[in-house]
Amino acid sequence: MARPKPALRTTASITTAVVLLAGAALGAAPAATAAPGTAPTSTTAQGLTFHDIPGSGGITLKGNVFTPAGAAAGAKHPLIVFPTSWAMPQIEYLAQAQKLADSGYVVVSYTSRGFWLSGGKIEVAGPPDIADASAVIDWALEHTSADPDRIGMGGVSYGAGISLLAAGHDPRIKAVAALSGWADLIDSIYSGRTQHLQAAALLGGLGLVTGRPGDELTRTLKDFLGSNLEKEPEMIAWGKKRSPATYLDRINANGAAIMMGNAWGDTIFPPNQYASFYDKLTGPKRLEFRPGDHATAEATGLLGLPNDTWTSTRRWFDRYLKGERNGIDTESPVQLTSRTDKGYEGYPDWKSVGAVKSRIPLDGTKKVWANVDSGANGGIAILSNALDQFLKLPPTVSVPLLPRTFASVWQSERYATAQRIRGTSALHTTVTATKSSGTLVAYLYDVGPLGIGKLVSNAPYTFHGQTPGRPFPVDLELYSTAYDVPAGHRLALVIDTVDPLYIEHNPTGAQLTFSSPGTDPSHLSVPLREK
Repeated sequence: MARPKPALRTTASITTAVVLLAGAALGAAPAATAAPGTAPTSTTAQGLTFHDIPGSGGITLKGNVFTPAGAAAGAKHPLIVFPTSWAMPQIEYLAQAQKLADSGYVVVSYTSRGFWLSGGKIEVAGPPDIADASAVIDWALEHTSADPDRIGMGGVSYGAGISLLAAGHDPRIKAVAALSGWADLIDSIYSGRTQHLQAAALLGGLGLVTGRPGDELTRTLKDFLGSNLEKEPEMIAWGKKRSPATYLDRINANGAAIMMGNAWGDTIFPPNQYASFYDKLTGPKRLEFRPGDHATAEATGLLGLPNDTWTSTRRWFDRYLKGERNGIDTESPVQLTSRTDKGYEGYPDWKSVGAVKSRIPLDGTKKVWANVDSGANGGIAILSNALDQFLKLPPTVSVPLLPRTFASVWQSERYATAQRIRGTSALHTTVTATKSSGTLVAYLYDVGPLGIGKLVSNAPYTFHGQTPGRPFPVDLELYSTAYDVPAGHRLALVIDTVDPLYIEHNPTGAQLTFSSPGTDPSHLSVPLREK
């Protein structure tokens, strides 16, 4: 991987600068609120106390505890531990912790190491973070009325990842609710062998504003954003060590009941890697996908407002920590909400989602020049898919006006009936490049009668070490989604070479040719819900 062109470095720097400014604005308010954590036992609300909790390696974690009101002396209560999200202070879960305590739980939340007033440095869910989770459980069993036989963990984003990892290392954990998290860190921010620029810059920028990045994180992020291919094996190993999928056997052996929730448009942790991990779990499990972007599906619940994700979380803990027969374990374990419809759909497993495959042939030979954004893109991290979630305004483009010099376009026939896309669309094509390295980005659009395309899904693909002029096959899974294409519309596949979401690796003057050999026809496989 060559060093990025000056334009790429400039884009990365601008993005990081914007993130730093945004992080400073967002972070200023919590700083004052986090200060009460310095008081070991200052009570600020019914059943709420703040504590210094010993973490692993001698550091101190800032935490808070909610206890059930009016509990009888000596009574034991199920315990839930919430590690905070990336860059968030310990007050993140107050609204949900209060609700859980009101229903009989001891809830301990703590600021993850390296952030705000907690000690240590940011380890990105490394071994010290996993050890912290167990240390907090130890402390809770000693200092609260927590029942050692009824322990759960959960959280949003970073807290979700730490909870899943902890479930593979601490057999005391009986239930997990992992919301907007990751199962495979590499498949999240390096899918298609392509750096997710905005996602990495967002995480790195917020880490600088609200915490103290460790040396390993600083070095890895520099190599990642700097496109240092020589360090690629090290970066992948770093990510795998922090991926719950790496510890799948341990997680299954420990047998915790695992609920996972995510958004279709999560630009930090795309849904594909969560669905793949879910398929491999052998214990009690549940998977929920909703419209939105990273953590937007849970956000209103963190503010104490009604929220379906948090309702499912409480039901999950009630079933597997309290033993309540509330029916959540008898419902279809895979629950989806389409981006274009508010209704819920239940499936027995992930493979049943999009069981019918529709194939769109990608005929002919099309050539594009690289290095120019055609106008088709995946939008802006967090913002674009939040607009889709709340206002039904996904990224759009005029498909007829896309410059064919920089974008290859294929379209289906107009559909006589609605097409209910569910699951993961898959691209297969043959590429011939004029350079040994390159990047392509595939987009799937819902195209209306006026030619306006609404983004259904996308995904990047980067290659290195190819022989110029020699065709090679490309297989690329687009990000999983649920989207209803109205009757009278058609689907369009667009492929170009530049997207602000990603770092591209097309040398100056590069061209990509897409062909469909008779012995290996190019096509897009689109998963549809059964009638």
